[in-house]
Amino acid sequence: MSTQPKIRPIDRKRQMKSAARLYAVQALFQMEQSSQTVEAVVAEFLDHRFGAVYEGDEMAEGNADLFRQLVEDAVNYQAPVDQMTDRALVAKWPIARIDPTLRALFRAAGAELQQSETPPKVVITEFVDIARAFFPEGREANFVNAVLDHMAREAKPEAF
Repeated sequence: MSTQPKIRPIDRKRQMKSAARLYAVQALFQMEQSSQTVEAVVAEFLDHRFGAVYEGDEMAEGNADLFRQLVEDAVNYQAPVDQMTDRALVAKWPIARIDPTLRALFRAAGAELQQSETPPKVVITEFVDIARAFFPEGREANFVNAVLDHMAREAKPEAF
C-alpha cells in the first residue's frame, strides 16, 4: 500500500504550472549569466531538468508549453517588460541594479502579465511564492508582491 497522497488532476495541473514558472525564472537567470540562446536553455531544461533525479531528489515535472512560452515571451518582450518593471521600482533602483534572480523573476512575471490570459492575482501569488523559495529569510517576497501589483495594474487595469 502506497503512503503517497493521491493528487487530484486539477492540483497536478496547478503544480505543473507552478514548476514551469520556477523553471522559467531559473532559465532566464541562466541565460543572463551564460549568454545561452533561448533554444539552448529551453532544450536543456526540457531534456535534463523536468522530472530529472539529482542525488535522489526528483525535480518537478513542469508544464512544458507554459515554460517555453514564458521564456520566449520574456526574451521577445524584454524591453517593454523591463520598462514596466522600472516604472514599478523606486526611481533610484532601475532593473539593471537589482538582484539577477529578481530580474529574471520580474521578466517572467511581466511577460505572463502582458501576454497571457492568466488572472493577475494568480500571477502575483505564483511569483511571490517563487521569491519566497529563492529568498526564504528575506523581505524580497514583500518587495516582489508590491512591484508585481504595480505591474499588474499597468498591464491589466481592467482586472482591478
